[in-house]
Formats: sequence, C-alpha cells, structure tokens
Amino acid sequence: MQYRIIPDVVHDQKVVLISADATVMDAVRYMAIRKIGAVLIGKDGRITGIFSERDLLMRVVAKGLDPDQTPLHRVMTPDPETVSPNQTANEALERMHARGFRHLPVVGQDGKVAGIVALRDLNAVVRRQLEDELKERDAYIQDAGYGATP
Repeated sequence: MQYRIIPDVVHDQKVVLISADATVMDAVRYMAIRKIGAVLIGKDGRITGIFSERDLLMRVVAKGLDPDQTPLHRVMTPDPETVSPNQTANEALERMHARGFRHLPVVGQDGKVAGIVALRDLNAVVRRQLEDELKERDAYIQDAGYGATP
C-alpha cells in the first residue's frame, strides 16, 4: 500500500499564508508559537514563497540583516517546488532527499495550497508503511504454511 500525501501525511492542517511584506521577525515568532520549521508566503490561497529555519540562518543571520526590518520577500525562497496531494509519501521523500529540502508545500490542481509537508512527517509515514508491509508479508508467510515448524 502506497501512502499518499493527503490524507496519509497531511490532514487537518490549518493553512496560514503570511504576507511577503511581513518581517522576518513576524515569521519567526509565528514559527516559534506553532513549533514549525517553515512558513508559506502568499495570499488568497496561493503561495509565492516559503521561508524556513535554513533561510533564517543563511539569508538573514549570516548576512547580518535586522529581522525586525527585513521583509520576507527579500529573503524567502520564491516560487518553491511543490508536491501534489495525490503523490506518494515515497515520491515526496525521494524528491526532498535529492534536492535537499526539509519542507514542501502541498498544492492542489486548482493552484491553492493544501498544506505543507516536513521531512520528519514523511520519514514517519514511510517507516509506518514499511512496518505495515512487513506485517502483511509475515501474515502471508504464516497463512501459506511457510512459517510452520515441523
């Protein structure tokens, strides 16, 4: 069984888009309150960028920018890659590993954001998928009589 991004990974997520004109500090406070590692930037359900902990480190702190004065549009990753709701967790995980992402926005066919998936979420789902597959194999082996002792 292949687990899908929606509903197996992303479910019951409250999608909040932050304005590109908000400051880095606004985004950081929001991330701290929600205990998340990235926020989506945009409006009207459509994303224009993503801002992550890595962006904070590399594009703000390392460059000595003032988070209270720096707007997100200056330091966000514009037009981020996305994953569709019906893609499998394995596909998204492979893409994230290949591209070095920790977060991927989930965007439906209508172009509207449906959520965001984190690397840790995908790892947990893929692990659960592997465990389920092992249980199914063990049950098959037992039912077929291969696991019986003489």
